[in-house]
Amino acid sequence: MTATGSDVALRRLYDDLAAESLMPLWTVRGDLMPAAPQPAAVPHVWRWADVHPLARRAGDLVPVGRGGERRAIAYANPGCKGEPYATPTLWAAVQYLGPREVAPAHRHTQSAFRFVLEGEGTWTVVDGDPVAMRRGDLLLTAGWRWHEHHNTADAPMAWLDGLDIPLVGALDAGFFQYGPDELTDRSTPELSRNERLWGHPGLRPVGAEVPRTSPLMAYRWAHTDAALAAQLELADAGHPGAVGPGHAAVRFTNPATGGDALVTLRMELHRLAAGASSAPGSDGAGARRVGSSVWQVFAGDGTVHLDGEPMAVGPGDVVAVPSWCPLRLAAGGGGLDVFTFSDAPVYEALALAAPEGAPS
Repeated sequence: MTATGSDVALRRLYDDLAAESLMPLWTVRGDLMPAAPQPAAVPHVWRWADVHPLARRAGDLVPVGRGGERRAIAYANPGCKGEPYATPTLWAAVQYLGPREVAPAHRHTQSAFRFVLEGEGTWTVVDGDPVAMRRGDLLLTAGWRWHEHHNTADAPMAWLDGLDIPLVGALDAGFFQYGPDELTDRSTPELSRNERLWGHPGLRPVGAEVPRTSPLMAYRWAHTDAALAAQLELADAGHPGAVGPGHAAVRFTNPATGGDALVTLRMELHRLAAGASSAPGSDGAGARRVGSSVWQVFAGDGTVHLDGEPMAVGPGDVVAVPSWCPLRLAAGGGGLDVFTFSDAPVYEALALAAPEGAPS
């Protein structure tokens, strides 16, 4: 078919637009504004039985020190085009610190936490405050805080690292600095200074500054466990407070404000009694939501249903839940404890979490 004058003129228009680094909206609108979120990440499960031996091998072969800084192995979502990201906004990694090892001090604008999977005898020193790390503890390092780790034990420690690295990178807001090569504090107090000041339920020190991120850097497993157990016991007695039948959950919050402990990351721990299930939803308890999350089994076993697909999970397994992907949790016969973190505070602050009239 012979091209008409208008066809030739249109091709010339597109060529001239491309030459000026311009793109017409009418050719790309479907990609820019889809009818519903089209996440690059895919639902994925990493098995601890596969991951932990690799982390242990890295511990034997890869030294901790300047350069790499941390022996951290990222959970890289198969849908994220080779990037070391669990989802397009969340970084998750297993960090492994061997016996008597020291990870030197540095700081970065990315916010971070550590959720301890196994071991004890390690301290993280945050802005000069030594904080003990033990199994089940959640430890915070807000952005631009100096932090270093030292393992005083004869056994290794492994933990889940969570950061907002992809988000900060997309915003071109990343800064990084090295600290001293030598450990700045080798003390091993039972309680850190921040816990002694801020770790008293319902009590805020009147003379202390009210920071945007939590001034409490350690959330102890003993407290988390007790709160979850109380929710389920009270729910069984007919008192409200649990998420649903056999489903308890707590959120880690800033004791000064009641908001999320970190500005860009939400962290929770969910407990399902033996045989219990959560309602469908990407938060384990509601409808689909915009924003992604990462879940790690802490104890017990069960099944995660990702967009209707069931996958068996056990201790240490990590699950990536992309934006708009429905999630349901089901506990096995021994119950199920699952730690999760998400980018929910960012979407809520931008009024993007649940647009009115959006399809469910």
